[in-house]
Amino acid sequence: MQTIYPERFEPEAVILCSGDYPSHPIPSAMLHDATRVVCCDSAAFEYVRREGLPWCIVGDCDSILSPTTDDERLILERCRHLIIHVAEQESNDLTKAVRHCKELGINRLAIVGATGKREDHTLGNISLLIEYMRMEMDVRMYTDHGIFIPCSGDIECHVPIPEGFMADDDHNARRMKSTQISIFNISANRYATCGLRYPFTRLGNWWEGTLNEAVTSPFSIQADGEYLLFINYLK
Repeated sequence: MQTIYPERFEPEAVILCSGDYPSHPIPSAMLHDATRVVCCDSAAFEYVRREGLPWCIVGDCDSILSPTTDDERLILERCRHLIIHVAEQESNDLTKAVRHCKELGINRLAIVGATGKREDHTLGNISLLIEYMRMEMDVRMYTDHGIFIPCSGDIECHVPIPEGFMADDDHNARRMKSTQISIFNISANRYATCGLRYPFTRLGNWWEGTLNEAVTSPFSIQADGEYLLFINYLK
């Protein structure tokens, strides 16, 4: 059984995508504290504008190599030596960045800025987490609302439970809320859960595993396949 402590994850590198720039304190701190920031193509523009310096810039680089403003041209000249140009078009820039890290033996990754702006990019980036897990990468995606973690098989997950939370107060609309959980099934046909407000034994459509809640910590999920776990930040 895999034990997950979402608040203790220490990535070896942070990958910054060109979606919405992180604004929540958790992904913002993850990006600020990183010793290695890998920017996906034009994400480097905004990162440098905010006084960061990429460890490297990876992708097909069609955007960063085609600056349209004076400040983008200055950033390109400053960072040109950091560009890892991967010309193939069979994968997106995020995957190219993950593969580059894997080639260097960097396997524990946090991904930020991968959601927002375009819904098709958002869904594509989230779905790729399963592919990275299959590559034996320990990877998590941090958004401004929570954390996506690709999982396979049985897990035990430690999350915050607020002081004064009452697990049996289900029918009170104004009750205190605990950590909100969603599970998106990928390939599992059997589930068993403990510590979630709404137990389940199978999931079909993606929506069926959403809007759950941790009533104990740790909570556990037993499964015979792959799934995506989403943990909302406790407000």
